[in-house]
Amino acid sequence: MEPDQAGGGREGPAPAGAKGDRWLLLAYRVPSEPSRLRASIWRRLKTLGAVYLLNGAAVLPESPPARRALHRLRSEIVEEMGGFAVLLGCGPLAGGEDIAAIFNAARDDEYEEIVDRCNDFVAGVAKEISADHLTFAELEENEEDLTKLKGWLEKVRARDVMGSAGLENAVAAIERCGAVLEDYAERVYQREGV
Repeated sequence: MEPDQAGGGREGPAPAGAKGDRWLLLAYRVPSEPSRLRASIWRRLKTLGAVYLLNGAAVLPESPPARRALHRLRSEIVEEMGGFAVLLGCGPLAGGEDIAAIFNAARDDEYEEIVDRCNDFVAGVAKEISADHLTFAELEENEEDLTKLKGWLEKVRARDVMGSAGLENAVAAIERCGAVLEDYAERVYQREGV
């Protein structure tokens, strides 16, 4: 294993392959049963930010943390799941822009989902205000929900090593949620005489 040259020690891709010139390709095959094996691999790759080019072939921009994570996953596929897997470091000879576009589209989808959840958050707080449900318990629950949304944004942002266009909208949506929550908190404090 190589030391983390990025210096941060965090898991997941780092900006080393941000231009899309170098990729890690994990090609694998696992037994069809139990199906949880395929689902487990899919979840792990999704968490890393990898995208599928074909069934059983996923790519991730090359970086030391991504390499370590994919080496571990490859070992698990071979040693624990009874499958076959190879991990390749490669650069596209043609179609590199297409791979980068797939990668960015995946991040844009994640950002859009965050925006949708933020819209749900704003609508939920508006509903509490219109129902005159202004309590500390509800405020605390909404604060926890916003904290989860912020954490989710940071996870996606960490995977977004190529700078997808959706980041700006997601950040604005989180900021809107913060402003709505601040307004709600002020209403709760006024109601409670704080």
